[in-house]
Parts: sequence; C-alpha cells; structure tokens
Amino acid sequence: MSPADTSKDEVILVDEHDAELGVAPKLEVHRDGRLHRAVSVVLFDDSGHVLLQRRASTKYHSAGLWSNTCCGHPLPTESTIDAGTRRLRAEMGIEACALALAGRFIYRARLDNGLVEHELDHVLVGVWAGSPLPDAREVSAWQWMPLDQLTTDVEKHPRSYTAWLKQTLAIASPSRPG
Repeated sequence: MSPADTSKDEVILVDEHDAELGVAPKLEVHRDGRLHRAVSVVLFDDSGHVLLQRRASTKYHSAGLWSNTCCGHPLPTESTIDAGTRRLRAEMGIEACALALAGRFIYRARLDNGLVEHELDHVLVGVWAGSPLPDAREVSAWQWMPLDQLTTDVEKHPRSYTAWLKQTLAIASPSRPG
C-alpha cells in the first residue's frame, strides 16, 4: 500500500482518557470526526532548533503545510513510541533516535478538504542532528528552525502550519531533552 492509500489503514478509537474503544478505517474516522489516538514527534538538535517538515502536496489532508518532524497513528498492536519510531523512518528516513513521551492533548479541527481531525495526540520528543532523507511522497521540504522563531511564526502565520502544531510545540517545548 502506498502512503497515499489510506483506505485500508486502521486507527485506534479512544475515549478522552485514552482508553481503547476499538479500531476503524482511518479515512472513515477522519470523515466523521471520531476521537482516535495519534502521535506527533518533535526532534530538537543540541542548540534547541526544531526539525520541521513540509507535508507533500499529495497528502490527503494539510498538504503543503509546515509541521512537526513527523506524525501518524499507532497501529492497533503498536505502542506510541514504536509508532513514532516507525513514522520517523517512513517520513524522514531517520533510522535511530530515542523518543520520550512529553505529554498528550486532545484537539478537534476541521481541515481544508472537509475532513476532521479529532485526536488524542501523544507528543514524543527526541534529540537528533543531521540531514534527514525524507520520502518525497510524504515530505516536500524540511528545515531546522530555532524554537522561539518557530513559535512566533506559528502565531503570525497560522495558515502556513498544520492545525496541531501550536499545541504540539506547547507540550514539546518544556519537555525538550538536553
């Protein structure tokens, strides 16, 4: 299955306390806005810069927007840390990076194409330095940005960033490793 084919992917449905309620097809859940588990990874370098990605133009939502290092949904039998590690490899070509849970939050956002994000998002942080090797089907560009500059730019230009980035950074920033 290609990254753009989301019709067969399943996500974990949860309640507001992250208790599992079952699984359902990802696209169906994003159409009807049911609460489901997600992961957002934020990598910092030793200077506190954040590794950002610009979502590929072929993504089924939020295409072309800047976002955190990577994100996704745990598989039904997968931990959030394992899901973050899998998505780092798939999206950014990063093979090894220790991740830690910084916190979680719930958000709901109507997206550009009528889909609804309603996620209990686990924010994972790690320290890594280098140049990623992103999959062009997932990521169209990447950059390292100082955290304070990023936070200011998200406030000034929210339409350039994904709906979840501001809350993700609020949790990741005080938990920054190092």
